[in-house]
Amino acid sequence: MVQTGQSSHSVSALQFIKPPHVLILEARFYDDVNDHLVVGTIEALDKAHATWEKLTVPGALEIPVALQYAAQRKNGRQFDAFVVLGCVIRGETTHYEIVSNESARGVMEVSLKHNLAVGNGILTVENLEQAMDRADKARQNKGGGAAIAALSMLHLKQVCGHTEE
Repeated sequence: MVQTGQSSHSVSALQFIKPPHVLILEARFYDDVNDHLVVGTIEALDKAHATWEKLTVPGALEIPVALQYAAQRKNGRQFDAFVVLGCVIRGETTHYEIVSNESARGVMEVSLKHNLAVGNGILTVENLEQAMDRADKARQNKGGGAAIAALSMLHLKQVCGHTEE
């Protein structure tokens, strides 16, 4: 079981008896954007005393399948929560809508199917400037926000009795 402090939007408010083990799953398409997302994510996980592993896939469409693989992990320590990261920037074709919608749908589908605590940090933006504004930990820090969301959902999962702790 876990104890919480005052705010559910702060890593320090979440107190876990056993440090959570989190998978950071990133679509490494826009390296500069992802570098910022990962820094914010790791900082938030470290503040929560979580352990973490990071795996990389080529793009946002590969994240749902990789999330399913990780949820069914057969070797190594099982993951308590997941943070998915990536960036989809609108272009001149409908590819943006397909990638944005299908990656989000896939993450949600796998999360529900496997009862996963997931923080979704896949940015869907109009341009690189918007992406950097959202990714940079000194600005919107969406990577850190995704980590906090994953830990908050893990907390809720534990409070609702869906884990052994």
